[in-house]
Amino acid sequence: MSDVPEPHTGWTFVTNHARVLAAIADNHHARIRDIAAYCRLTERAVQKIITDLEGDGYLSHTREGRTNTYRIEPGKILRHPAEAGLTVASLLSLLVRDEAGRGPHDGYRRDGTA
Repeated sequence: MSDVPEPHTGWTFVTNHARVLAAIADNHHARIRDIAAYCRLTERAVQKIITDLEGDGYLSHTREGRTNTYRIEPGKILRHPAEAGLTVASLLSLLVRDEAGRGPHDGYRRDGTA
């Protein structure tokens, strides 16, 4: 299976949940396959993270044919007490790259195609 990303060892500053949310913020029509490649996660891990985010009200989706369109709740407050008052929108403003500085990311493109 060459599509499965190499696992990362060691700790990181950003959680996988934040990475997935940022990828969706960058492209609301992205396929799970593309999000997984962008975040260097398995598709199964991305599905679980999306389920978590939807379950807690940070994210919702609508089905349009064979495609999902995701909607992020920007005013939702982050979960950890140390982040009291910090919203999803403020987190994403730190994580989402602007288009001018974007480079190639493992086949992920803004339109959700590889």
